[in-house]
Amino acid sequence: MSKFFFQGFLICTFLFSCSSIPKKSMNITGSIDGLRKGTLYLQKLKDSLLINVDSFKIKGNSNYSLADDVSSSEMYYLYLEKEDGDTLNDRISFFGEKGKITINTLLSTYESSAKISGSENQILWEEYNAMLKKFNDKNLSLIKDFINNKDVVEKNKRLIDFENESNKLLKRRYLFSLNFASMHSDKEIAPYISLYEIPDANPILLDSVYSKLTMNIKNSKYGKLFGEYLDEIKQNE
Repeated sequence: MSKFFFQGFLICTFLFSCSSIPKKSMNITGSIDGLRKGTLYLQKLKDSLLINVDSFKIKGNSNYSLADDVSSSEMYYLYLEKEDGDTLNDRISFFGEKGKITINTLLSTYESSAKISGSENQILWEEYNAMLKKFNDKNLSLIKDFINNKDVVEKNKRLIDFENESNKLLKRRYLFSLNFASMHSDKEIAPYISLYEIPDANPILLDSVYSKLTMNIKNSKYGKLFGEYLDEIKQNE
């Protein structure tokens, strides 16, 4: 009887110890097709420095699991350190947040092939970047026309036209970013875009975006940084 009691005691102790292991609020799983050996690092910025918050060693199996505690959604990086003699390592950026996030990709096209699910801010981030790509493509088209028309249009006129069109495009890009942030004032992507994509926009317009943020977002990591940034601008006026 004492033997069974002792065994039961060990089982209960084991179960209790497992359940007492603190769980992280964000769990990331996925696979990197084609990868057989390497180390994945989950990274984020802290005091302007990129730090590792978790890591996973891959040996033969391309599946991985990483985790971290997240108080509010913020930008994370999935850094791959390969062990195949290739000195070029890769990094996927994504919005991390509480819950389960899945990131699947290919070794050959690590960053561009990444499929990320489980993060609402990430969906918005991808939508935002898809529009930015259109602006970038249009800008490249303007540069191409400027170069190709050098024998057709008088030089000064060609330069003036190019500068005018470029300035118009830049204003449209900034207005799009401001409107996008305002439309998603209940998500952390709003202060993030304002801080890191258009920090040199008109302070009045940036202040307008901040005023529309929900209190929860104002108290988030990027919301606080955005508020501090606006305070610095006002102090330096």
